[in-house]
Amino acid sequence: MGLHEKRNVTEKRLDVADAAPVLLNGHATVTSWTPDAERLLGYTASEAVGRTAADLLLPEDAARVPELVEWCRATGAWTGLLTARHRDGHPVKLTVRIVLAAEVRGQERWLVLLEDLGRAPGWDMSRGILDRMVSQSPVGIAILDTDLRYVWSNAALSQFGGGAPHERLGKRLAEVQPGLDAEKYEAQMRQVLKTGESIIAYETVGRVRSAPRRETAYSMSFTRLEDDNGHPVGVFYTVEDSTERHRARQRLALLDQAGQHMGRSLDVTQTAQELADVSVPGLADFVSVDLLESVLRGMEPPPGPLNDHDLASLRRAGHQSTKDGVPEAVLGIGAAASYTIGSPPIRCLTSGSSWHEERLDPLAALWVTVPPPEKKATFLDLGLHSVMIVPIRVRGITLGVATFFRREHKEAFHEADLSLAEDLVARAAVCIDNARRYTRERDAALVLQRNLLPHWLPEQDAVEVAVCYRPADELTGIGGDWYDVIPLSGARVALVVGEVPGHGIDAAASMGQLRTAVRTLADLDLSPEEVLAHLDDLVAQAARDENTEPGAPAAGGRGTVGACCLYAVYDPVTGQCVMATAGHPVPALVGVSGSVTFAELPVGPALGVGGPPFEAVGLDLPEGTTIALHTDGLLKSEGTGGNRATDLETARERLRRHLERADPSLQHWCRAVVDELVPARQPDDAALLMARTRRLGTEQVATWDMPTDPAIVAEARRRSTRQLAAWGLDELAFTTELVVSELVTNAIRHAVGPIRLRLILERSLICEVFDGGASAPHLRHPKTTDEGGRGLLLISQFTQRWGTRYLQAGKVIWAEQTFTEPAV
Repeated sequence: MGLHEKRNVTEKRLDVADAAPVLLNGHATVTSWTPDAERLLGYTASEAVGRTAADLLLPEDAARVPELVEWCRATGAWTGLLTARHRDGHPVKLTVRIVLAAEVRGQERWLVLLEDLGRAPGWDMSRGILDRMVSQSPVGIAILDTDLRYVWSNAALSQFGGGAPHERLGKRLAEVQPGLDAEKYEAQMRQVLKTGESIIAYETVGRVRSAPRRETAYSMSFTRLEDDNGHPVGVFYTVEDSTERHRARQRLALLDQAGQHMGRSLDVTQTAQELADVSVPGLADFVSVDLLESVLRGMEPPPGPLNDHDLASLRRAGHQSTKDGVPEAVLGIGAAASYTIGSPPIRCLTSGSSWHEERLDPLAALWVTVPPPEKKATFLDLGLHSVMIVPIRVRGITLGVATFFRREHKEAFHEADLSLAEDLVARAAVCIDNARRYTRERDAALVLQRNLLPHWLPEQDAVEVAVCYRPADELTGIGGDWYDVIPLSGARVALVVGEVPGHGIDAAASMGQLRTAVRTLADLDLSPEEVLAHLDDLVAQAARDENTEPGAPAAGGRGTVGACCLYAVYDPVTGQCVMATAGHPVPALVGVSGSVTFAELPVGPALGVGGPPFEAVGLDLPEGTTIALHTDGLLKSEGTGGNRATDLETARERLRRHLERADPSLQHWCRAVVDELVPARQPDDAALLMARTRRLGTEQVATWDMPTDPAIVAEARRRSTRQLAAWGLDELAFTTELVVSELVTNAIRHAVGPIRLRLILERSLICEVFDGGASAPHLRHPKTTDEGGRGLLLISQFTQRWGTRYLQAGKVIWAEQTFTEPAV
């Protein structure tokens, strides 16, 4: 067949009904332009004729023209895609077909057929090409009639079950794949036949006969087939294996769940349990987590291989199962987890590498050792058939081991499951290590706090005292709340509560510094407002010192700026309570009748922040009144928000309701109030100090007013001796005469105003002398030639303690003596 005959064959195969013909010469120049070409590209014949084909194309396609010319000369035709430039400038994508036309006078002529790609159906393909495309496709394809019987399917569909294509013809889905939930799929196909709307990427999970233990995911799409009139004639569907995508989504979902649920607390055991909870049932049917005992105590195991002692100190920290009661666990939480030497868990712990076994020997015994007389169970007894073991490691340190078993999952663990388990354990390891380190710091802070708070409350007769302290939860950390009961001279007692801002060891240390400073100031017998004023100066000065000399030790410092404190002094002789506060909540007062009020006390500024001076208020309290001093953690434990004044009043009302439920036992009452107001996981420390007032009876106090006459000293001694005899304290008569004689004589000689002598019988014998002078006596050591100055020295030697306290008008010099037998 010649070249001319080939051209005729090619032309006969071309369908030019919808194409715009253009004629080019051998130099690719337009020699003929048709109206169809003008409608397609917008150029008139006069504008197009004489231009080269390259002029009508975009630059990137224009550069291909020489190559296309050579190709057409060699093969006689070319079909492909080009982009032309419309007369108004926008690009037009074309399907281009070039064939050699008849030569005129020895010159080449090329017929070019242009079709708009946007309106063209695409390249013409033969039935054979289409048949090969669908039959050789790796995607399963099937066509069913309107009765949902197979009329055609490709070979790829057989990999999903149901047999070869010829075995499916004329059958329904339930017939070719018994046991499959055919109704579910046929319902989708009926919907498509009814509505004409395709269903795309319908995913389902099941098992194929070729791998009944392996769970497989399928992605299916359903489309309705219509005739030329739009009437449904059947439905075709495609199916492909989407197992890997499905499992990838499952892994991501499980990791996301782990990120949300693991590490929510800073408790080592709870974090280990969270790892087991997250892994069941998404990954395994039974999971156990064993940690080194040192990790549970907050200690850090040494780096490097574990020694025999470490391996013997494993303890069960968490486990979970798909069955209630975790029947697979032969150990309880907290029990020692002892594994046999050379067992897989031991190898993983020593090597630091993971291990998995797809099929366990059903007759093999569990690796964990159970105490006698328990019998070792086998994997068959527990129904476990596949296992993964992953060491819990972080920063090169081994913390424990996690073991994953499958029982109900028919599919064995494979490499992808092991990779997922390692990711889960790696996340848990970071959380466990954070919890371990926090446990160590929290334990240290708790020890420091316990050592800095009172180990016991001192014995005294002024008040009956009960206290309940509740530290903050593990997420917030130990705070700086404190309380104290300080016996003072004259049978009085100081009641103190306070709070340092912040949490942790620093807050506990700052609290200890402030508590020590308060006890020191209390020992000076200062009034409450003076104690707070000195404490405020101390905190402010320490903060200034830290700002000028970084790193220098200071009592308080910036860590105590903003601390709060309430200081109250109760006198059982007069029944008066004097109190002052520095930014601290005022105490509640529970009357003998059970009524609850709050002390009307001006709240001064917090310590170290500056502001107006502190003010003290004196309250006369009947005997049996209960003073409830508390930190603000007791008020805000249930959480408040919004208006501060409203929140405070609401919190006070809650406290009032619980204080009204009095209990004869002050300690039980105190604990019940804290239990009711403070949740299990409170955000702040809470302290409640309750003091029920007592009064010393008139038979315990003896008072005499005396003139400033030296002759009265002998009378003072006689009166004191008679009182001691009435109290049954004759053995203290000589010392008491010495004390009374010296103190009254000093008051007459050096003081002004009236003099009062008072004896108080409490747990000790207290001798007090009041005068109107402001000067205080000073103890000195006289020389042997001195005639005086030995009185206070003798008092300091014969009494337990002595001192001076100042009043608004005058002072009191006092001395205490102990006695071995109680007074009668």
